[in-house]
Amino acid sequence: MSDGFAMELCGTQGSYQIVPDGVEAIDLDSVGAAIEAAGFEVGGRSRLCWTFSGRCEMTLYPSGKLMIRTEDKGLAEDVAQSHVNEWVKS
Repeated sequence: MSDGFAMELCGTQGSYQIVPDGVEAIDLDSVGAAIEAAGFEVGGRSRLCWTFSGRCEMTLYPSGKLMIRTEDKGLAEDVAQSHVNEWVKS
């Protein structure tokens, strides 16, 4: 996929890994706050990752990588678009 990110199906087919193009590191606090403002509930916060629940479960990493747990590819693509076009830019 070349919409500013790579999207890979993970082993169990129950999750997708999103890797934004050109992003090596993010500010977890800023990006996490943007995801929370988008309606997701924060489950856990540490310097290693933040977890979220809502339309899907997600884990955000300091590298900018986002793990989305859903079997719905369309939902994963929508969340990925929000991640690369809005949240990562926070």
